[in-house]
Order: sequence, then C-alpha cells, then structure tokens
Amino acid sequence: MPAGEELERERREKREALSRTGLSAYPHEFPGRVPTAAVREELKGISPGHPPAGPVRRVAGRALTIRHLGKTAFVPLRDESGELQLFLSVDHMGEGGLRAALAWLDPGDLVGAEGIPMVTRRGEPSLAVRTLTLLAKALRPPPEKWHGLKDPEVRLRQRYVDLLSSPETLQRFRGRSVILRALRHHLEEEGFLGVETPVLERVASGGLARPFITHYNFLGEDFQLRIALELRLKRLLVGGFEKVYEIGPVFRNEDLDSTHVPEFSMLELYWAYADYRDLQALVERLLPSLARTAAPFLTPEVAERVQRSFTPPFARMDFVEALEQHSGLSGALDLPVETLRERARAVGAAVTSSSPAGYCLDKLFAHYVEPTLTEPTFVEDHPRSTTPLAKRHRSLPGRVERFELFYRGYELGNAYTELNDPDEQLARFQEQRAAQGEEAYALDEDFIEALRYGMPPTTGIGMGVERLLMSLLDAPSIKDVVLFPPTRRTEPSSLPPPPPG
Repeated sequence: MPAGEELERERREKREALSRTGLSAYPHEFPGRVPTAAVREELKGISPGHPPAGPVRRVAGRALTIRHLGKTAFVPLRDESGELQLFLSVDHMGEGGLRAALAWLDPGDLVGAEGIPMVTRRGEPSLAVRTLTLLAKALRPPPEKWHGLKDPEVRLRQRYVDLLSSPETLQRFRGRSVILRALRHHLEEEGFLGVETPVLERVASGGLARPFITHYNFLGEDFQLRIALELRLKRLLVGGFEKVYEIGPVFRNEDLDSTHVPEFSMLELYWAYADYRDLQALVERLLPSLARTAAPFLTPEVAERVQRSFTPPFARMDFVEALEQHSGLSGALDLPVETLRERARAVGAAVTSSSPAGYCLDKLFAHYVEPTLTEPTFVEDHPRSTTPLAKRHRSLPGRVERFELFYRGYELGNAYTELNDPDEQLARFQEQRAAQGEEAYALDEDFIEALRYGMPPTTGIGMGVERLLMSLLDAPSIKDVVLFPPTRRTEPSSLPPPPPG
C-alpha cells in the first residue's frame, strides 16, 4: 500500500475510534474562540516560566506538528492571525486526558483548545491546555511537513493546500483584499461613485479581445461575456453621472501566461469635464497611497522599494519618439501599412494581410520599448490608428490623447481623453471593419445611439486589478495574485468510495 494511502487509513481508524467514544470528529461549532494573536498580545511582558494565571481562553486552528515528550506535548496551532503553541501536559489535562487527546491527534487536524495563557521557560507564548477538541479530522497529511507545496502547478490547482501550508501565500491574499478596500475608499474620497454593470452583453466591445460566448435560453440568443467595462460606464455619463467607477470581472478568451489570465478583474473609471492630464494626476495620487497600504504585507526591504518606485512624478514618454528611437524606424506615422506588417512579422508578431497600421505599431512598441519600462512610466500621445475610442490630440496631428502606464515591462493602465462625437466614433469603428478577430473593436450600435444624446467631455482609464496587485505585492506572476487561476486539466482520478457503515 502506498505511503499516502497507509497514512489516510490510519487517520480514518483514529476517527472511527473517536466516534466509538461518542464524540464527533466534525462538531457543529466551537464558540467563544479568540484569535491566537490576541493571546500572544496578552502575554507581552509576562516572564518566562511564570505559572499560568489569568482568564481562560479558547483558541482554534490547525495543528502543525506534534512533539510528545513523556508527560507533555507541544503543538503549534495556526489560525488566520498567526501561530500559538499549545502546551499539553499531565498537570493540566490529567494523564487520561492527555493520553486520549494524543490518541486521535494528527498534524493537520483542526482543533479547539481551552486553557490559560502562559510563557514557557524558553520564552514561547503558549496556552496551557485544559481540554482539546477535534473540530475536523484531516484525512490527508500536510504537504511536505508544512514547508509548502513545491510543484507550482499543484500550488495553483490546489490553492487551498498552498494557503494552509504557506503563511506567505495567505498573507499575500489578505493583502489583496486590504488593497482593494483601500482602492475603493480612495476613489470614493475623490468623489467617484461605485456601480455595477452587466457581465453578459449582446456585443462585447471596448477592447481588443476575443470574447467567451454563451447562450441565453430565455431570450433564445447567444450573448458574450464582457471584455471591458467601458461602454456601459460611458452610457452612465450620458445619463447624468459625472464620476463613476466599477471593479468587476471581465473575460478574454486569450492567453494564459505570467501577465495574462482569461478571467480577471478590471478597474474602470470615467470622469466628466476632465481630460487625460487630470487623470494622470489622479493616478499619481492613487498609486503611492496603495503602495503604502501594501507595505505591511511585504518585507521591509521590498516595501521600501515598491514605495520608492511609486513616488511621483512618474516618467513621461512619447509613444512615437520612443518607438522610433528603439526600433530605428523613421517617420513611423507615414510608413505604408505593408512595411509595418513586414516589420511586425520580423519581430515575431502574428499579423495578417489585413492587420491595420495601428495594430502593427502596437506590436512593434511591445517588442522594442515595453521591456525597457521597468519603473512607472506614462507612455503618451499614441497614433490615432491604434485607438478608436480616444479623442484626437489637440496639437499633434495624427495622434490621440491617450496614455498607458507601464511598470516592470507590462501595462498597468490605459487612459484616454474620450471621444464623444457620435459621428466620428461611428466612422472610427467602421474604419476597422476590414480588420479581423482581435484586431478590431466590435461595433456596439447602441453605444453610438447613446452618444447621439450627448456625452460631456470625459476622461477614463482601465486598469487590470491583478497586474496592479502584482506590482504592489511584488509578485512574479499574475497567477500569484489570483486565488484560483485556470490550470490545465489533469487525468481524472476517482475518489475512493466511502467506507461501509
């Protein structure tokens, strides 16, 4: 019998033996518990070896290891707030109580303990346990003696095991929640109103991406999962809202790599009567604030580096000038589209015979310039052909008022002074009709109809939340900030049937 199966058999036998005593291995509750961190706080200033004294406390969490030394045992207990040592002894539990507890206890079990806080002679904050209760029997042993999962695919596929065995992973995802709360708070302090818009769309537009498609049974139509939040939010500005934002899931049936996942969260905000320069200033207020929020979830050295990186002002870079400087192209805006296609193919970009000039320029910029943008940088004033939803630049012919924010070689955000002329917007969409697939924005006719009622001068930005979290939490891959990222299917394994009885 394989070692894993033998361990599980032994744990099942312990569970059944406990059940025969009339106790449940899975009780309904354990009331009155306090976080282990609260007990550790109580013990600050208590002398090592001082006899247990004070109020009884109840804690609960996962038993990490068991060190049995004759009439005593030491069991580190972990809950979400940290760790606390359980001190089990004949003096506090009686010989029968200690023996009974150790008969069913295994590393990985969820347990509840009641006892008196103390500090051992070695200075370890502990709980002198009077009673120990099994709350959930772990039939699987902990991974690699609590040193965490080593196989990266298993870490992603079984994130629950990664979390229970890696305090660093748990801390990162606690950081994710705290940062998102701070993000919402900052935007609301700036006067933005949070809203929710539909996930299912008749036409998924507002970005260059292939949508997922599903069928709406009641309506008898195929719908698409949204690829962006933009066009719904702009409709709200037509309706009279002036500062709105949404943080929500979007779905792009595309790549899965270190900076892309098909399902991710997007922040989009739209601000009436402002332009892209106003939005740059807002971003330079927002990101330093979030970097400070992220600091407690990082080592001091990393926290200092992240905060230093996001100290404004951020660098500025002209899109065309940077592309020409790094690629050797001259007069990039005036080059024939076929020349741009050939150059894009030469650097490995997948372009077709109908790929428009803007698509090729974006691919060339991604190859030559983006990898050099390691510190926060606003790339500004893109060619008009790259961006159908942005307003023409007021002083640079052939350009639009747009910026992208880059950091560590990838894009964090994309912002425009928004196009609000309905006729020009329709013409821009129609210009792309010859392009195929990912190279064209889908035409949302109802959005054009909304613009005909009048949308005020507006600026807006879209930011991938996971990429922002990667930057703030210093994560190497986007999968490290997604709780349950998609993974490749493994060979199905049948669960063993339940034991008889």
